[in-house]
Order: sequence, then structure tokens, then C-alpha cells
Amino acid sequence: MKNEKTITPFSGYAFMLLLLFIMIAAIGLYQTDNEESTVVLLVLVIFLASGMTIVSPNNAKVLLLFGDYKGTLNQNGLFWVNPFFKKLNISLRARNFESEKIKVNDKLGNPILISVILVWKVKDTFKASFEVDNYEHFVRVQTDSAVRKLAGSYPYDHFGDDSAVIALSTNFDDVNQALEQEIVERMQIAGIDVIESRIAYLAYAPEIAHSMLRRQQASAIVAARHKIVEGAVGMVESALALLSEKDIIVLDEEKKAAMVSNLLVVLCGDKDTQPVVNTGTLHQ
Repeated sequence: MKNEKTITPFSGYAFMLLLLFIMIAAIGLYQTDNEESTVVLLVLVIFLASGMTIVSPNNAKVLLLFGDYKGTLNQNGLFWVNPFFKKLNISLRARNFESEKIKVNDKLGNPILISVILVWKVKDTFKASFEVDNYEHFVRVQTDSAVRKLAGSYPYDHFGDDSAVIALSTNFDDVNQALEQEIVERMQIAGIDVIESRIAYLAYAPEIAHSMLRRQQASAIVAARHKIVEGAVGMVESALALLSEKDIIVLDEEKKAAMVSNLLVVLCGDKDTQPVVNTGTLHQ
């Protein structure tokens, strides 16, 4: 497999002076009625002038001689090359590519919508020109393929797979790193340099979005309730220990059970409790 070969061209300004001298000679011959020599010099000027080429910043010229790759001109300025060279212009600027939102299944089989943003540029002009048919189309197709593989490698979140270390919706740095590595491997054949890749959009597909939202809400409620009960039990335990330590009141097991029940109702209830004043004994 060939790689890019940089060539050093001739200065275009020096050849402009040469063409100027040839033009002056042609005018002199024309004035002496030497028309044949004048025509020859004019044809030579036109032929040599076709070898002049301008390379703008962040651009390159791929040079071919009758189908044979001769090198890449990536210096900026005015140059002269062999007039028989075929010059293919390639931009070396960084480009943004945002993929369309595609529907794929995550690791658990849930349909999700995902899109990515890719920042890339041409690094090897030979591979970009001759190793693939159309490098811009190649970037789009391979990015789409990499996104599909990434989505199928991880679950959307940790709710369905508690053992998953990485999830698409939470571990953004790890997911973007895995995506970039996958795209870099695919772009090497085309001589493309991947500057950055990251997920731009991620959501459940519309047909399951509502159900997944309810599942997440239910999981959040259960987790909150667990935390509330855990704190309430600690408060009840502390209250009973403090009453016993300060010898404020002696409670038998039945009274302790009633007190624990009342405290848990107060601490774990959704709504504020209404106090009831007991004007009798503890047994009433």
C-alpha cells in the first residue's frame, strides 16, 4: 500500500520571469518578420504557462502523470510543475459531519435514537484519493456503521443491566472514547484523521419512551422510599435508646412496638400527619 509522497516544485515566480523573457523574444522576432519562430515561441509560452499552479492554505494538489501517482504538492503559493501533470485538488481543512438520527437497538434490545458529531480532515492525500472511491461518502457510511456497533455494545442505562460498567446515557467520556477509537480504525484505510467524535443526540425511541420514563420514575421512587425508611429506622432506634439512657420512661415491648409504629407512620408518610393529644393514659 502506497502512502502520500511530498514533492518539491519549482518556484512559479521564476517561471513567470522566464515566460516574460520568451514573450519579449517573440515580440522581437515578430518585428523582424520571423513569423515561424514567433509562433513556436508563443506555443511554448502557452505550454509552459499550463504548468503554473496555485496552492491555497490548507489545500493540496495530487499530481498524476498519465495515471501514475507522482506526489502531492502541499506547500502554499505559486509553483510550476510538469504541464502534463493532472492536478487533483484536495482540501485539508477540518470538517464537521453530523449524522442523522438513526434507530438502533442497545445491548438489551431496547430501540433508541442516536446521532453523532464527527470532526475530521484528510491526512494522507494518496489514500483519500485512490484507496477509496469517494472519501467523503466513505466517512458518512463508516461513521453510521460505527454508531450502530457502539449502540449495540452498551445498554442505554443501568436500570436494565445493573452489572454494566458503562452505559450510553451516563458514561459519556467512556462512550465517546470508544466511539472515537472505533471510527479511527475504520478511517485509516482512507487516510482520514479523526479530530473529535461525540454523541450529539441520545434518547429512547418514541414507542417505548413513555414506558421507560415511568420505569425510571418508579425506580427513583423506590430508591427514595428505601432511603426514607432507612433514616426513619435510625431515628426510631436513636429515640428509644435516648429514652432508655435518660430513664425518662420505662416502656414494655408492647409500648415500644406501638411507639415504633407511630414514629414510622409519621416519618415515612407522604403527607403531613395530624397530631392527636391523648388526655388519658398511655393505654387509651
